[in-house]
Amino acid sequence: MGTEIDIDDTRQLRDAFGRFTTGIVIVTTDVGGERIGATVSSFNSVSLAPPLVSFCIARNARAMAAWETAPGFAVSVLSRTQSHLSTQFARSLGDKWSGVGTRPASCVDAPLIEGALMWFECETYARYDGGDHLIILGRVVAAEAGRSVEPLLFFGGAYRHLAPRMEHEHVSRDDMWLHAW
Repeated sequence: MGTEIDIDDTRQLRDAFGRFTTGIVIVTTDVGGERIGATVSSFNSVSLAPPLVSFCIARNARAMAAWETAPGFAVSVLSRTQSHLSTQFARSLGDKWSGVGTRPASCVDAPLIEGALMWFECETYARYDGGDHLIILGRVVAAEAGRSVEPLLFFGGAYRHLAPRMEHEHVSRDDMWLHAW
């Protein structure tokens, strides 16, 4: 038997959600010549045909107006060595871009974070109400794999890394489809 969570207690609920391990991305866009970026752990693949991804932005985010109108965005999937960037882009004040290596996306108006594990360039496909968050769907128009192969993970309020894979833990490509991958 587990411990019951009081879902009306936002701290308990947040901690409960934090028991699901996530990768970390920085979503970026450029609106009116202003670069916008935010750390996000709510990034997900949605569909293969058409190729769709989603992420959520808190409605109280300082750049909410930009996210409500941005025609496109980029997603930089952070690698194991980029926890400092996750922290830097999670802050609402200060210069998020200070000391950050970027390059322009090829298909959308957004900067890509150098050294990332993976990059996705997306045209905004739809926006949905998500309570205290805005859910943004993007249609992937370009993707590129970085050199790193180790993701930055978040679990229980802390950054984590993958342990080396054990031989018996391999999932075959055919079995991946059984798990909706």
